[in-house]
Amino acid sequence: MDPVLETVDLARLQFALTAGAHFLFVALTLGLATLVAVIQTRATLGRSPVHMGMTRFWGQLYIINYAMGIVTGLVMEFQLGLSWSDLTEFAGNAFGSALALETMVAFFIEATFLGLWIFGWNKLNRWAHLALIWVVTLTAYASAFWIMVSNGFLQNPVGHRIDGGVLHLEDFGAMVGNPAALVAFGHILSGSLVVGGFFMAGVSAYHLRKRTAEQDFFRKSLRIGIAVALPATLVTATFGGIGFETLQPGKIAAWTGDSTRLAAVQAEMAALHGPGDYLPPVGWVQGGALTMLILFVLMFLFSGLSFLLMLFRPVVRGLRIWHWLLTAMIPVPFVAMLAGWIFREMGRQPWAVHGLLTTADAMSPVTAGQMRFSLIAFTSVFAVLIVINYWLLARAARRGPGAVTLGDRPIETATPVPTF
Repeated sequence: MDPVLETVDLARLQFALTAGAHFLFVALTLGLATLVAVIQTRATLGRSPVHMGMTRFWGQLYIINYAMGIVTGLVMEFQLGLSWSDLTEFAGNAFGSALALETMVAFFIEATFLGLWIFGWNKLNRWAHLALIWVVTLTAYASAFWIMVSNGFLQNPVGHRIDGGVLHLEDFGAMVGNPAALVAFGHILSGSLVVGGFFMAGVSAYHLRKRTAEQDFFRKSLRIGIAVALPATLVTATFGGIGFETLQPGKIAAWTGDSTRLAAVQAEMAALHGPGDYLPPVGWVQGGALTMLILFVLMFLFSGLSFLLMLFRPVVRGLRIWHWLLTAMIPVPFVAMLAGWIFREMGRQPWAVHGLLTTADAMSPVTAGQMRFSLIAFTSVFAVLIVINYWLLARAARRGPGAVTLGDRPIETATPVPTF
């Protein structure tokens, strides 16, 4: 085996595993942040103690997932310098501006206001506290937006010039308005609401099946989860359909499996860039797309049926098989999101920056042995973080609202009376 290809494959596998793992945290964070903000708005407007309890319970699950997502995101950033230094040297002046905005504006603002929201319970008035969670939610959207702008540039590089053998950003507006980024952002955001909706409905169904004390609490949560998941599934499919119009020719050819189209793409790329294999892996592209589409149909049908069932109060209370199926559906949107990401990223191969820089040329000058060591190290760290995150989430979810500490009022102690 060619040692260069082996090193590239190891680097790609490492980034795929770590980016995919981080993406799971991001999807749930975006979905839960929105749901928590909506529920707190309802609690603030109506002064509803049930909805305020829902805000605290789902907010605590959101915080657990957010904290672990931050850790995985920080670890993942090391890979740009470790494995892909030639990518940053060639294109960092262009797409790096979006990454800088994501870090300096969205991430820092989001983290700061989330801290104020966590520690501002019972200290700020209800309107100020509500404003905090909406700032957190909107900056989470902004963070995802700038990430997709950066990724969209790699998918469809626009607004740049080549000077001295490296890319420079010439038109910031063109990069921000890149269709490959905007459509993908809508697809990711609506997909995250599907993740959050099914998560909320599934956890609620678990407690309804177990007949825990807070039945009204979880009936309301289940209805909110389904009411969000159903339309979000349709919006996700709409953006996904529009996204097919922004695909690269090689990705379209791989998805269709049309040998004539594949040959035409290979011939065109070879004429432009010289000899080489310029076709994406057909099996991965088709597998990712088919998995995503099949799971979309499953989620749409199940959320539609669930929407009809939840209109009948006795069904919401006592149909245990439905509760069990709702709980089993929790991982399905995560798998669909990962399948879509595989379709998007594998379809870009063999390009790191489409048409400008191949993945092999984007690699750092590292050996196969170094990549094997870093792959084992990164994979081990991420595996531990994922296990810890989902153990913490499952434990907090199973314990229910009674074990929530977010927003607890401090215990008031009597002021000692001085003696003389």
